[in-house]
Amino acid sequence: MLQPADLSPIPQAEAPRDCPLCPRLVSLREELRAEHPAWWNAPVPAFGDPDAWLAIVGLAPGRKGANRTGRPFTGDYSGEIFYSTLLKFGLAEGTYRGEADDEMKLVGTVVLNAVKCLPPGNRPLPIEVATCRNYLEASLAALARVNVIITLGQIAHASVTRVLGMKAGFAHGAEAPTSDGRVLLASYHCSRQNTNTGRLTRAMYESIFERALELRCPR
Repeated sequence: MLQPADLSPIPQAEAPRDCPLCPRLVSLREELRAEHPAWWNAPVPAFGDPDAWLAIVGLAPGRKGANRTGRPFTGDYSGEIFYSTLLKFGLAEGTYRGEADDEMKLVGTVVLNAVKCLPPGNRPLPIEVATCRNYLEASLAALARVNVIITLGQIAHASVTRVLGMKAGFAHGAEAPTSDGRVLLASYHCSRQNTNTGRLTRAMYESIFERALELRCPR
């Protein structure tokens, strides 16, 4: 059986398939393994380029998205916006078809989550975010060439700032330098809740990636 590390560009930073650290998430995982045995139903590994200059940090796997397919932002509504934007700005190659075997390839980009396992109602508890932070910290440490980090949503943003030991308030488009020479760039999450209500428009979302490309510098 595949382990998350088998699919990851940074295998040394991945949780094991049966990670036991968060009891509530373990319980949901076991329930869904019984109900949907063909789904991934495990911690979702990072996806992308191991030599990335850009890291994008989301919140957690979606029930019928990454928790089903095993790839971040793949298989649900947010993935349509997420990957079409990466393709538009040359940060991905291929055709997004909503499945992990669609042969999408990221270019200079890697995707992480603040929480690797599906939380009930897509809402992780603070203790679950804190518990999973060691994997996020290991991931960012392993990605030595990353110099721009985009955080999608307030929870992901707060977890990244804790990893980096910095204070930076969350607001769409806010940016802040890190102590190690990177730039932190905040965005609303490309969820249906945000896009359907107009809180996040396509133009607003794309502006984050335009800015990331402007900030890119060699490390």
